Formats: sequence, C-alpha cells, structure tokens
Amino acid sequence: MNALRAVVGSRTMVPEVVVTPMRRRHLRAVLRIEEHTSSTPWSHGLFLAEARRPERIYLVARMGSTVVGFAGLLFALTDGHVTTIAVDPERQGARIGTRLMLVLLREAIARGATAVTLEVRASNEAAQALYRRFGFLPVGTRKGYYRHPDEDALVLWAHEVDTGEYAARLDRIEASLDSPLLVERLSVLPSSMVPGSSLSSNMVSSNMVSSNMVSSNALPNSEEQDGSA
Repeated sequence: MNALRAVVGSRTMVPEVVVTPMRRRHLRAVLRIEEHTSSTPWSHGLFLAEARRPERIYLVARMGSTVVGFAGLLFALTDGHVTTIAVDPERQGARIGTRLMLVLLREAIARGATAVTLEVRASNEAAQALYRRFGFLPVGTRKGYYRHPDEDALVLWAHEVDTGEYAARLDRIEASLDSPLLVERLSVLPSSMVPGSSLSSNMVSSNMVSSNMVSSNALPNSEEQDGSA
C-alpha cells in the first residue's frame, strides 16, 4: 500500500498535512526536495547548522510520515527574512506552501517581527501570486541574485504584520483551506535538531508557541518554487 494513501471501502483517504518543526530525521527528505527544486541547493550541513540556531525557524510539512515541503526564516531585530520555501514537485498545487507560510509568519509575529521580507525570481509568477495573498509587495530588485539560470530577484516586503488587520488577513487565508491547518507544537523549536533531544510535543490547530528573538546574519541565496501555493 502506498504510504501516503489508505483505501477505506471505495473511498481513498489522503493523510492530512501537518506542519512541524524541522528535525534531524527530516533532512534526507528535505535534501531530496531541495535537489529537485533549487538550482543552487543547500547542503546537509547548512540545513543542520541553520535549523539549530535559535534566531531561525525551520519547518516541514508532512503527509503521514512523508515530508512534502519545508520553509525557513531568520530574524534581524524586528524583521523576519524568509530564507527558503519549497514543495515536493509531486505535491505542488495542493496549497502546502500556503500552510507553511501561515505557520512561518505567525511564529515570526509571535517572536516579535513587525515586518517580513523575501526574495523571489522575477519569472516565478506562481510564487509571487502566493506572496501577494500574504500582503507582500515589491520594493526593488537584486541584479543577478539567482544562478543557473542567472536571473534578478524581486525584493518583497510585508509591513505591519503585528497588527490586528494582518492577523485577520492570515485568518482569512486559513479559512480558505480545504482542511484544518494542523501544527505540531514544541516548547523550543531549534532544539528538536539536537541529537538526543526528547522534547514532548502535541498537535494543535493553527497556533505555535513563541520564543525570544535575537539578531542574525544573512544566508546564501534561496529559491521559492513554482506551484508551491
């Protein structure tokens, strides 16, 4: 039986998507998606080092035990920077990217972010449409930011994300999903990557715990993939 599907009578049941902090055991699947979606893929060591840092948030989306997408964000004072987001090409179009963005942004806001930025390929219309729904607007370009092929990046920002108006926007996006937004909550996100970590967890709908924000440095170029919405 396919691990992602269970047949009950004549009806096919597909496991719900669950967003969870990225753990060490997820990295093999994350790297597989990264290799298929990025022209400059990150290494195992980079993912591991980044996800362990307290000023980062790294998440995966799972269907059953299968990782189908991931996303990351770093902090610099009260600004958040989406460093990467990608969805398994076989699962694109299922709004997995939307779920990852909802959780990522809510966690960023809970940690004190008032604005969030990201880069996207100028030709990536699907990703740009996803970000517009979240209130991101272009403010400039970065020439030659991407490689293989070489391409400019659009720099997008969403401001005042800590307001009630923006919270209502996120609520509307969540309400448009065809199934509940499920999130696994851990008491400290990054320590789930540490070998031997034994933090307890439980499943909740929509909200994640907050933790203190610290400043950070920039990461290598990342890519947001077509069809990730």
